[in-house]
Amino acid sequence: MKDKKILIVGLGLIGGSYADSLTHLGYEVGAIDTDAKSIEFALKKGIIAHGKTIVEKDYVEKFDVIIFALYPKTFVQWIKDYQSYIKQGAILTDVTGVKQAVVYDVQNTLRSDLQFIGAHPMAGKESSGVQNASREVFYGANYIVTATDKNSQEAIDFCKDLAKQMGFGRVSELSPERHDEIIGFLSQLAHCLAISLMCCDDSDDLASFTGDSFRDLTRIAKINDKMWAELFSLNKDTLVKQIDKFSTTLDTLRAYIANGDIDGMRQMMKKSTQNRIKFDKNK
Repeated sequence: MKDKKILIVGLGLIGGSYADSLTHLGYEVGAIDTDAKSIEFALKKGIIAHGKTIVEKDYVEKFDVIIFALYPKTFVQWIKDYQSYIKQGAILTDVTGVKQAVVYDVQNTLRSDLQFIGAHPMAGKESSGVQNASREVFYGANYIVTATDKNSQEAIDFCKDLAKQMGFGRVSELSPERHDEIIGFLSQLAHCLAISLMCCDDSDDLASFTGDSFRDLTRIAKINDKMWAELFSLNKDTLVKQIDKFSTTLDTLRAYIANGDIDGMRQMMKKSTQNRIKFDKNK
């Protein structure tokens, strides 16, 4: 397996972390990124063996596996523009945070001799760029594979095994639809809440008085607006449903507080504690 050459397309935080991890495991890793400084940094740090700032056929066709760490729309367009450069029989996967808007489009566009298997590493940092990349962000993290009936079991197993080699703790398989539903709640809604908290009060002196609870709740509010706006838009129907569901629950708590309903508040608090314990047990 280590004889397979792996190409990372998009050398940001996650793409760079993939490169760091796979190079550390002994794979020959190359990269394509339009930012020359990112390529230069990755070469200097030994994260990649070689890299390009433009897409060249002679370079792309060398690789057995290609991992796309691009924005969703950019990824889909890349396949349409350059799939003719890809080696016959290559396996393609990605790190994209939405799947329905990507998986089927790519699979329906792709040549019949190629396989694309959607994947989502549930890991990251508030900081961006290959300069902040680290293989350690994957250790113990969750990894979701969104295979379809267009994927062979051999290719699915390869994708899962690669994740395990990289140190992911739990590797799961979901349909693209179920993935987007779950991620809409666990990730996208959480980011919506953090954004809203940081936008609802512009007082200049709040940072002088805040405690850990506010810092913890808003850790992910320092956000890549271009990427997350695209992710929200591509999963908007599911995300709006999750926001509405949250709003209803918050309205219930608001009513308990406004009416001085201690029992109602305590019941919600007990439920939240019980549900949070489930997360701790599955960490």
